[in-house]
Amino acid sequence: MQPRNMSMSGVVDLAAVKAAGEAKAKAEQARAESARQGGGGAVAPSSLVIDVDEAGFERDVLQRSAEVPVVIDFWAEWCEPCKQLSPLLERLAQEYSGRFVLAKIDVDANQMLMQQFGIQGIPAVFAVVAGQALPLFQGAAPETQIRQTLDQLIQVAEERFGLTGITVDPDASPDEEAAPAAVPQGPYDAVLEAAVQALDAGDFGGAVQAYKNVLSDDPGNSEAKLGLAQAELLRRVQDMDQQKVRQDAAENPADVTAQIAAADLDLVGGHVEDAFGRLVETVRRTAGEDRDAVRVRLLELFEVVGPDDPRVTAARSALARVLF
Repeated sequence: MQPRNMSMSGVVDLAAVKAAGEAKAKAEQARAESARQGGGGAVAPSSLVIDVDEAGFERDVLQRSAEVPVVIDFWAEWCEPCKQLSPLLERLAQEYSGRFVLAKIDVDANQMLMQQFGIQGIPAVFAVVAGQALPLFQGAAPETQIRQTLDQLIQVAEERFGLTGITVDPDASPDEEAAPAAVPQGPYDAVLEAAVQALDAGDFGGAVQAYKNVLSDDPGNSEAKLGLAQAELLRRVQDMDQQKVRQDAAENPADVTAQIAAADLDLVGGHVEDAFGRLVETVRRTAGEDRDAVRVRLLELFEVVGPDDPRVTAARSALARVLF
């Protein structure tokens, strides 16, 4: 299974953003259900370090990352630095006692995963949090640096996604682990799934309508809000002549329509700061209805990326400076 529901190296992958929001919502549902039932399932210490292959990647990494950060150690038998790093990571996984899970991937046996992550050398260490991949470090690293990196990862997972880890029972064996609480099905799951299928099929108009149907009944539905912002963006850029749009924007910096269209292309292409910076600068240069149109589009793009993203936070501050 390819790790398709992820974004790499800071690039905005719309499927990844949706997956992260969806994973966060389902993790919160699972925790609520667990609390309602009087507790959650504890795992044995041996479950904190797992071997993962392509067939089990979605289950063991992507799905698991909805409840606990998963640190991935890409290694190979012939890699000498790996023989130093891997035991250290295994020891830290036990020491951190459920704050993260270590997934070990043999690159020789899982070439597709290695390619999907864009790995050019090993050892390489990534993390997956709520469906999003984060590069941590490559090559051997001192223990103090690794600890600092893990501490930052755990902090981000908790603050941005509410992931507090899993409970470890030192006396439990793998066979004695309690089954995880089932994620309750929401009342709009069927409609939301239909919207996702429409997105995958390129029917962006159908996806927009499906998300609007959910929001008409449940205006606060975060998954539908995120999906609608994505679908509307994809629908806008679907038939654009990219070369002409970019040429118009370059030749007409005062043309609000041209700058808005170019910002949409910037975001879809993963150039987040460029998209935000373009629109903030256009807000600064405009007034009245033009300024308001640009501001509204910028806020829409914030929804696509997600309010917790530091690039959104920085752009909000920049917008406030030019407005006030």
